[in-house]
Amino acid sequence: MNKKNQISAIVLTFQEELHIARCIKSLQRVCSEIFIVDSFSTDKTCETANSLGAHVVQHEYINQAQQFQWALDTLPCKGDWVMRLDGDEYLSDGLVSEIQAKLSDFPEEVTGCNLPLDVVFLGRKLRYGRRRPPAILRLWRNGAVYMEQRWMDERCVLKYGKAVTLTNRFVDHNLNGLTWWTQKHNNYASRELAVEIGSRYGLFEDNGSNHLQQRNNQKKRYYRLPPFLRAFAYFFVRYILLGGFLDGKPGLIWATLQAYWYRFLIDAKMYELETVLGKNPEKEQLREYFKKNSGLKI
Repeated sequence: MNKKNQISAIVLTFQEELHIARCIKSLQRVCSEIFIVDSFSTDKTCETANSLGAHVVQHEYINQAQQFQWALDTLPCKGDWVMRLDGDEYLSDGLVSEIQAKLSDFPEEVTGCNLPLDVVFLGRKLRYGRRRPPAILRLWRNGAVYMEQRWMDERCVLKYGKAVTLTNRFVDHNLNGLTWWTQKHNNYASRELAVEIGSRYGLFEDNGSNHLQQRNNQKKRYYRLPPFLRAFAYFFVRYILLGGFLDGKPGLIWATLQAYWYRFLIDAKMYELETVLGKNPEKEQLREYFKKNSGLKI
């Protein structure tokens, strides 16, 4: 990478001892500096990151969106470009080569790069169960993005210019077990519920999510389906129609947990909320409910 196209990386972490060395070593192949924004981990995340030359700062965590916007506003990133990566992710060899070959050739109007994502689950790269790999804005010119403020599925949004989509992929490969996965998605279900209920009752301000209209339209179509039955529809589409069964047992486990643990759990939590608060709760009732039951300060 030439000096005119240096990259600063930002990684948000909490208890990432298992992954952080792999992540940092991957980023070091294309980045001139790496910032770790840690939420007061008690394992060896920070120790490992420091030993590998990363800049480690700690900041109180509320949610991913607020944490990353704080990083964008606060960190002294010197690179011409900035990259976002999670602690359990890494760059493929092909993506490293593509970034090294292409970044300096982009015209000024190109201010961001969408990076396609691969998921490895139970030791197997999942190739099916979706129309195409999601491509996510993870690399941009310094200062060109803000983070939309959502409790779930937050994305970086370009302030100006346009994004191009690269060919090679980065990889999400978490090495924790299924107990960790189910606990994590229990928390995700609470956050997804907060986003859906919050949008219905006006708990959140419009903060740029319209820039990601395709994603939002897909969610709206999903939530128009009958509760509980939509989890079955999700499984049928992903596992049967889109060929998730071709990924073997990991594909079956992935589709089943995504549908009948995560998606079904969102509907169960929604039913629980309506049972406790009724069909038309006040905003303050909702805020108190989420704070008490999920620890979410909305």
